[in-house]
Amino acid sequence: MRPPAAVVEDYLKTIYQHTEWQPDDITPSQLAARLGLAPSTVTEMVKKLAAARLVTHKRYGSISLTPEGHAQAIAVVRRHRLIETWLVTEMGYTWDAVHDEAEILEHAISDRLLDAIDDRLGRPDRDPHGDPIPDAAGQTSRERFTLLSDAAAGHEGTVLRISDRDPELLRHLESRGIDVGTTLRVSAQHPLVVSVAGDSIDLTDDAGASIWVTA
Repeated sequence: MRPPAAVVEDYLKTIYQHTEWQPDDITPSQLAARLGLAPSTVTEMVKKLAAARLVTHKRYGSISLTPEGHAQAIAVVRRHRLIETWLVTEMGYTWDAVHDEAEILEHAISDRLLDAIDDRLGRPDRDPHGDPIPDAAGQTSRERFTLLSDAAAGHEGTVLRISDRDPELLRHLESRGIDVGTTLRVSAQHPLVVSVAGDSIDLTDDAGASIWVTA
């Protein structure tokens, strides 16, 4: 059984991440799907989080973080992303293999070790998947972006972020030369075709919904 504090952190982190790259607050059903839990379980936990003043939630409505909930979410997001970056940079992990390890370690390491990792890595501001790493004050920055599936034919941009939820997709994209920092041009939508360094690449709808590029 996971410690109660870790469970709370998982909820807050998931709520925070939902609105990082799109504007709509998360719904209870979306939260349950993201966490892989029964809706009834999520409903009870959201009530506890609301009672602790970590989230606000109206019945049948969406869920949002309070300032205190946001601060706690930022802290765990910072730990997770620094750990992912450390595992890739220092420990030889590939970018498709770090998420699950970071899910465990983010609840265990001390602030002192986290600061040492941050210093060792040179205070990075992005993790291996392009997600911004909050600094010690909880601040982040990002460029203007658009989801690849929303980009019109002819749009050219740099890949800012690739979702880490599907390791197989990460491996496929890497095999086709698509990574954070890659410049690509949208040749067509439906089906999605992009051009990378002169090569034409067919991508699935799932890939288009998992890649963010500069606007």
